Amino acid sequence: MKPVAPGTIVFHRHRGYGVITAVNLLTGWVSARFGSEVRTLDLNLSSDELQHADGEPIRFRRTPPDRMPHARLMAMVRELHRAGYERLYLYSWPKPSGLHWRWHLFTGPRNWIERPWREGWYGSGADYNFNPVMGWGDAPGMSAQELAGMLAQFDPQGLAHALGRDEDHTRWFDEVCEALLPNYAYTIGWDFRDGPTPEFLPVIPVRRGVPAYAGPPLPWPPGWTKLWTGRHTTLRTNPSGVPYDAVR
Repeated sequence: MKPVAPGTIVFHRHRGYGVITAVNLLTGWVSARFGSEVRTLDLNLSSDELQHADGEPIRFRRTPPDRMPHARLMAMVRELHRAGYERLYLYSWPKPSGLHWRWHLFTGPRNWIERPWREGWYGSGADYNFNPVMGWGDAPGMSAQELAGMLAQFDPQGLAHALGRDEDHTRWFDEVCEALLPNYAYTIGWDFRDGPTPEFLPVIPVRRGVPAYAGPPLPWPPGWTKLWTGRHTTLRTNPSGVPYDAVR
């Protein structure tokens, strides 16, 4: 089935051809504009018989979709590690509301606090719900290999900084991917206001309806424990959830 995202040309039996302007993957509703109409029309993919421009029906999956991109990002980073880009790192942490998780890719020295910020290399699960792309010119449903290729085209200079060896982190990341994918992801952002830091790596499901993680306990990434002072982290976050030391 073809992916559905903002900009997709669709056909409705009563309205004719139109273009999707917004997609909510959690509910199966889309907004579309038809012809010269100024207002958008909200349509349910389960009952409104929406079609692609070539006539292929658009059917809403009954199984819950990913509500955040973290598992797909983990699979992509794993592929890039295998290709020699071992100095590529994925940092993820919860938004203050606790409803969604942010993500941030960075390269170069493995410094979890002073991470370089590049346009397009960070995002939020809250945005992914309505527009399931990373922002590199990628399309929904792309494989890990395709995502890696799109990132390389989007910012080859940035990705070049990831070339090099980091065997400790690459080994840890591969073990975490083996245990968590495709249904779970990790979060390593922790604030001292949340209480004592957990002993093992926190695990989060990437879609609704997934049972609680029952796999082996996972260690924190190499170098992360150096950020702790006693039972609390030295990492401080501002109200938006971004570490103070990482703001640029």
